[in-house]
Amino acid sequence: MISFDGAIRVIAAHSRILGAETVPADDADGRVLAEDIFADRDYPPFNRAAMDGYAIIYEDWVGGIREFIVSETILAGQPASKKLVKGSCYKIMTGAAVPGPANVVIRVEDSVIAGDKVRLTALSMKPYLNIARQGEDLLSGSTVAHKYAKLTPQLISILAVVGRERILVQKLPSVAVVTTGDEVVPLGQSILPYQIRNSNAYLIRSMLKNNGIVPAFVQHVRDDKEMIKEVLNEALRSDIVVINGGVSAGEADYVPQLLEALHVQKLFHKVAIRPGKPIWVGAKPDGGLVFALPGNPFSCLVTFNLFVKLFLNLSQGLEAPQYFKLPFKGTRSKKVNLDEFFPARIDADSMTVQPVSINGSGDIRLGLNAEAIALHPLETDVLSSGDLVNFFFL
Repeated sequence: MISFDGAIRVIAAHSRILGAETVPADDADGRVLAEDIFADRDYPPFNRAAMDGYAIIYEDWVGGIREFIVSETILAGQPASKKLVKGSCYKIMTGAAVPGPANVVIRVEDSVIAGDKVRLTALSMKPYLNIARQGEDLLSGSTVAHKYAKLTPQLISILAVVGRERILVQKLPSVAVVTTGDEVVPLGQSILPYQIRNSNAYLIRSMLKNNGIVPAFVQHVRDDKEMIKEVLNEALRSDIVVINGGVSAGEADYVPQLLEALHVQKLFHKVAIRPGKPIWVGAKPDGGLVFALPGNPFSCLVTFNLFVKLFLNLSQGLEAPQYFKLPFKGTRSKKVNLDEFFPARIDADSMTVQPVSINGSGDIRLGLNAEAIALHPLETDVLSSGDLVNFFFL
């Protein structure tokens, strides 16, 4: 049996980048950049009016002029047709280019129409007042985003600004999902008193989708050696295989021996954690990983987040999932000498971690109202209020 930290190190050591591909900007949400992005021009690309008002020459104001002839109106997206002369101004709209020699915009609220002129009544003045100056956001050629940045809505918007219709991103791994068990039946099928529905297939697929991945292969198989071997052989064509069930020490738990028969190298079997102790992880001959997760629902949830998500992140050049630390509230005891993970909620008022009740790893509720999974470390028998605990958000 390997320690939790040891298991993390093994998975990190077997991580690898899978290459890059180009996708349309519309399909880039949540993906990871595979190149640095640079500004194609200055941003703003011109001196831009920051509000509706009147564009004047600052020196005219300094010279005492307060009433101006409106030379023309400039709308956003339109160029000026006339050049300002002393004592003239443009009426200008937010977002429009401010043509030189105009170098101040006085807001429309600080103006009074006086016949064919406008009287400006601003109380303060300085050059480039209410003007976003060319290049103040980004200069041409400057870095917009770095390789391995995750594409958020904000970043996708910025890449659209600099004209990136297609974006080079890290390839997502192809993933196969295999669930096992005679007692497990699909949704929509009549169920007997001693059977359960295949909820873990939906749990795993949903967690993969939250990481931007739709599995390429999904199959349930009965506890039959030959059938399992056949399905696993097909699943191993994917970069990552996630198996659920058949990994413990029962008479029908065939998965570990069959994986080794299919030339998957065992990296570790059993980790000193609860829930999730029986997990089996191996390396495929082509370098991908196989994760055989325990069948209990909460064990499945925890081991996916601890180990599978780690590998998914590292395979795209992302950092490992982030852990946070806050004081614990309440009292929690444990009876086993293992790192123990439990569902928790974060109390915003007290900024504390509070345990969510769960009836063991087989509880189908999965700590339903939990926002996080927290760690009760093996060296601590009892957690008490005020103890700092590590946790990650679900």
